[in-house]
Amino acid sequence: MTRAATASEPNKEGSLPLAVDLDGTLMHGDLFAEAMLRFCLTRPWRVFTLLGWLARGRAYAKQRLAEAAPADPKTLPYNEDLLAWLRAERAAGRTIVLATASDKTAAQAVADHVGLFDAVHASDGQTNLKAARKAARLREAFPQSFVYAGNDRADFSVWSAAAKAVVVNAPMSVAKRAERIAPIEQSFPRKAGVARGLLKAVRPRQWSKNLLVFVPMLAGQGWSNPDAWFAAFAAFAALSLVASAVYLVNDAADIDADRNHPRKRERPFASGQVSPFWGLPLAVVLLGGGFAIGISANVALVLALYLTATTLYTFWLKRYALADVFLLAGLYTLRIVLGGVATGYFASDWLLAFACFFFLSLALVKRVAETSDDRIAAQGVGATRRGYFAHDSDVLTMMGVSSGFISALVLALYLQNDQVAARFGEPFLLWSLPVGVTYWIARIWLKTARGEMHHDPIMFAMGDRQSWLLAALVALGFAAAALLPPGLV
Repeated sequence: MTRAATASEPNKEGSLPLAVDLDGTLMHGDLFAEAMLRFCLTRPWRVFTLLGWLARGRAYAKQRLAEAAPADPKTLPYNEDLLAWLRAERAAGRTIVLATASDKTAAQAVADHVGLFDAVHASDGQTNLKAARKAARLREAFPQSFVYAGNDRADFSVWSAAAKAVVVNAPMSVAKRAERIAPIEQSFPRKAGVARGLLKAVRPRQWSKNLLVFVPMLAGQGWSNPDAWFAAFAAFAALSLVASAVYLVNDAADIDADRNHPRKRERPFASGQVSPFWGLPLAVVLLGGGFAIGISANVALVLALYLTATTLYTFWLKRYALADVFLLAGLYTLRIVLGGVATGYFASDWLLAFACFFFLSLALVKRVAETSDDRIAAQGVGATRRGYFAHDSDVLTMMGVSSGFISALVLALYLQNDQVAARFGEPFLLWSLPVGVTYWIARIWLKTARGEMHHDPIMFAMGDRQSWLLAALVALGFAAAALLPPGLV
């Protein structure tokens, strides 16, 4: 029976050297896989260069990638439980080496940062130090045997050559077989599986934003039309699948930037919970499913426009101040347009004008929350992969508050239209809309100024009781205005 290791349980024998794997063991993630993504995602044409390197062998490709797309060892997601144990073993006088199939340049950078290893054994551009090759190298270095810490099937041959095994972050099948191969000195169980990481990576909570597809139908009082409801749900499903595919690609492209962010570093790819090489095939599947549903709902063209805009945002426009927030506002508005196309209740110019200003305000909330982050403010430099600085908060706040109040003004002007009054039995009750929007915008920006705002105001609203209560009151006012007979109020 294995047991979880703790930092307070150093190895008492200290006689056998300890060799520690890097990818998936010392750190969560894979340096080679991430380097390939780092090299190709922002410049897709580089894939042909990568294929040429791979044709000359994995060791050669690893060497070239370590030079062209190095990782920052300071931000890598290390296994802190393992590190704590290694520090205790080192303090007890044990010899510890890093033994990895990653390139020696990348491995040495990690070893220098961690500061625990007596030597580094790694791939060198000609030999891919993995599995049997790694076992042979370690037998040569430690003829009297050694202990090996690993995590996957490629480590079976190394454990077979070792006196003892340390099993780290391994799947259950690997851990059980490792027990049969060698005595287990320590075990660090896996905390979360791939399936859970992928589920988190597709961000199902963000699907709440896609409820905007129902707005045109509800604003057009089409709530008694079952065909419109069916079309709206189909549009919601299609947009959610496409959006999740975009999130997967975005997070794969943003691994380095997310690791420098105090909150985003916990995302599944950045934290190493799941490899982006699992996420990218899933993104293809989600895209296919989304567009299949979109074609049936007659919104494939709008979906394609949404995908194009989000791709531009991911790989280009997110780096440019103001262009990013205008595009974000446009993407929210595009959700409303998509809902109108799907249901046949097309959004009016008034609704689109309101949406543009309202969602521009929310996009600016995101940027103010990010630029006001303590880490960024302390650094006094631009937010990672953004064109903003900590001292931009004041002017961004001014723009955001103004655009939010303008959205409320658009609603107020809309209510002055005689054609609007003719469509409602009690149009006076519609004043709950601009009043509710004004209050909510004021509250959101007050919380942002106090540093209490979640980096995504929509996600904040989903967990905020006052926002739910306000939304219910506004919805009740709208429904009453539409359903009550004239003169009742």
